[in-house]
Amino acid sequence: MAVFAVGSLLPAQVLPLERHAAAEEPVSPVPEPRLEDPLKVLLGERLFGDTRLSLGNSRSCSSCHDLGSNGATGGARDKALDGADLPLNTSTVFNAALSFRLNWEGGFRTLEDQAQALIENPRIMGGSIDDAVGKLKLDPEMVGRFRAAFGRDPDAAGLLEALAAFQRSLLTPGSRFDRWLGGDTAALSDEEIDGYRQFKSLGCASCHQGVNVGGNLFKRHGIFHPLASPEPAVLRVPSLRNVATTPPYFHDGSASTLDVAVRKMARAQLNSELTDRQAEVIVAFLRTLTGEFRDRPVEESRVGGSR
Repeated sequence: MAVFAVGSLLPAQVLPLERHAAAEEPVSPVPEPRLEDPLKVLLGERLFGDTRLSLGNSRSCSSCHDLGSNGATGGARDKALDGADLPLNTSTVFNAALSFRLNWEGGFRTLEDQAQALIENPRIMGGSIDDAVGKLKLDPEMVGRFRAAFGRDPDAAGLLEALAAFQRSLLTPGSRFDRWLGGDTAALSDEEIDGYRQFKSLGCASCHQGVNVGGNLFKRHGIFHPLASPEPAVLRVPSLRNVATTPPYFHDGSASTLDVAVRKMARAQLNSELTDRQAEVIVAFLRTLTGEFRDRPVEESRVGGSR
């Protein structure tokens, strides 16, 4: 999703292509993942793909968060256990650990709390932590992995800690924009730099800034004009990292392309009708925010589902 910003309506300034000073920019580069206990990370990765965390062993975390593509899936909504559409578009798991709150409404402060809530949500995983632990205790391999990582048999605390450790490893550094921030002035084209200037001067960066280009405050949407589904009215501003890979956009998945999302955001949040050129260069800038996971660029999902 792309809820860009409520901010200044000043037109973008036409500036010379001076050498930038990264310390003065509102966006900072994605860091390399912090050092974690590798045994806990590996265990968390196994648990992330383990269907035993769900009711009837029917789905895993990776069912809605495909790490081979965009960290989510590719449609407007994922499906609940009963086959109905879930109420909100699924956010990518990539770089989620860099946000100050988690999920669209910012209801969770820690990855552990969010993991437990999703496992026990009757519409999403439908399981329980105790049931999952009971299943894992029957698997000698998983018992061995827990003992190696934690020095004890599977338990609720270890399960959640391992999942969180793995998710903290899901950062995507190495975007062209981050290389530009690091001093590689050839990493961006003139058009992309112009898009970044427009992004700042229009006010988008007042909400989308910091390491995650968002994810660090709450904002009401539809300030001047309706944007998408009216509820929830207040959202955690989403990260724009890898945004070019995560269509469709907004909390209801109603914007099919990045161009549509950018234009709708400008109108709804800034009361501004972008010119074709403004929309074009801002989209070009946003495409430079695509990073790498395991030495490969993050890619758009090719299958149905939700982002």
